[in-house]
Amino acid sequence: MNQEALYKITYGLYIVCSGDKKQGNGFISNTFFQVTASPAQFAACCNKDNYTAELIEKYGHFSVSVLHQNTAAETFGRFGYKSGRDIDKLDGMDVKYGITGTPIILNDSLAYLEFKVVQKLDVGTHWLFIGELLDAQILDEVNFPITYAYYREIKKGLAPKNAPTYIAKPESEPENVKEEHNQYECSDCGYIYDDKEDGVRFSDLPDDWRCPVCGAPIGDFIPF
Repeated sequence: MNQEALYKITYGLYIVCSGDKKQGNGFISNTFFQVTASPAQFAACCNKDNYTAELIEKYGHFSVSVLHQNTAAETFGRFGYKSGRDIDKLDGMDVKYGITGTPIILNDSLAYLEFKVVQKLDVGTHWLFIGELLDAQILDEVNFPITYAYYREIKKGLAPKNAPTYIAKPESEPENVKEEHNQYECSDCGYIYDDKEDGVRFSDLPDDWRCPVCGAPIGDFIPF
């Protein structure tokens, strides 16, 4: 089986949030799509271990922010590779509270949608939440929505381990495939910095350099 075929499926990238002003969280999702037109209903897939899944179940509503192609690496890092059980992901963000009281992330967003949960489906490792659309607004008419293909090919991003599309890396690489140059892996998101491909030795990067995928500091990289 050629796993690369799975990357040819078209996905967008979104921030799915739930909660209220006292307790809120969100995560990066690439599995969000419309399932019916009347009433307008959408499906959002969420790993059962995600803190946001707990909040969607508790509050019965969620929001979706549509991200654009110029989304900051720090946004992906915060919502894609960090846990809301460890940090307050909404702290310092531009947050609006919708008609249900659910938080809506405005940073790097083209538009947002708000839903009430009408059904929950068990799909193994994930919940599939079906939401009926309550509100939808456009924030940015200029930028283009980011796709998962653009994120992987242009931004060199990787799916978080809780994503439905995550594919684990091989435990080891055949010796005849390895090349004689230094590589360093971001311990947060798995991005690989390659001295040869990137043109600058890792040791020569400035102290304030950050991971281009998730915004992690240079100290979070380890030899690969």
